[in-house]
Amino acid sequence: MRKTFGLFLFICFFACNRNPFAQSRYQPEPYNVSSVVVPKQDVSPVSLPEKPAIYAVLSTTQGNLVLELFDKDAPKTVQNFIDLAQGEKEFLARNGQKVKKPFYDGLTFHRVIENFMIQGGCPNGDGTGGPGYRFEDEINAKSLGLDKIQAGQAPYYQYQLQRAVANELQIKTREEAEAKREQIEKAFEDAKKLSVLEILYRTGYKYNETVTSHRALKGSLAMANAGPNTNGSQFFINQVDTPHLDGLHTVFGQLISGSEVVDRIVRAGNSKTTIKKVFIVDKRNVPASEPAAPQTP
Repeated sequence: MRKTFGLFLFICFFACNRNPFAQSRYQPEPYNVSSVVVPKQDVSPVSLPEKPAIYAVLSTTQGNLVLELFDKDAPKTVQNFIDLAQGEKEFLARNGQKVKKPFYDGLTFHRVIENFMIQGGCPNGDGTGGPGYRFEDEINAKSLGLDKIQAGQAPYYQYQLQRAVANELQIKTREEAEAKREQIEKAFEDAKKLSVLEILYRTGYKYNETVTSHRALKGSLAMANAGPNTNGSQFFINQVDTPHLDGLHTVFGQLISGSEVVDRIVRAGNSKTTIKKVFIVDKRNVPASEPAAPQTP
């Protein structure tokens, strides 16, 4: 009986190890909390909310976009945006020289898609440029609930699910995929039982469990990227909710006013709207207005 039970355990162990999707491999990334510093206090060209926060005002040829920056929830990303906007950070110009000046002034919203988003921050004006460096994503996938959703029940993430299966089976060509069709189908069914977080982790995304991340909703300000940990200077502002981008892009702000400006930028088309200047206003330490004293009758 003992020999039979031991053999059973051995077979189970061997089978589980041959199934790459039998268990989770996710590990959170170490994360050090940082405080955002605003080097220069700009004067806003428009009135701002009384709420203590850091605000960015993008003055464009279509009007002003007022955004609250999430300095507590994406501090490294917010700091990068502020430093580029205020000319506090060196970047690599197209001629290969290091430059230190306001990065976004004069750039266009080079990519706009109706019922999706407006994208800017490319010095080349075509989506191929950046500041000459890349930095990591700043996302807590658990705070987005991606650990609670099975990949098979999330149609938005089917591409990442397919990639995870191809990576595990080391499939690189169509011919290899045809030769391993039966194996792929079995692996795909197994992978569908894992969480979206696990699948994204296996396709290269790294997450911390310290910050509180925000969903990609209408008006969200988020980093554009070319895959995991490829952030630079490009960003986008959502015209609509985009749940298929949760966990894939760092959301670091929210549009407070200017949704009609976003609509005008979309109608204008690619590269038709220029960012004239970005104003950064730090109201974190400004007390809210005190209520008026009651009048004596």
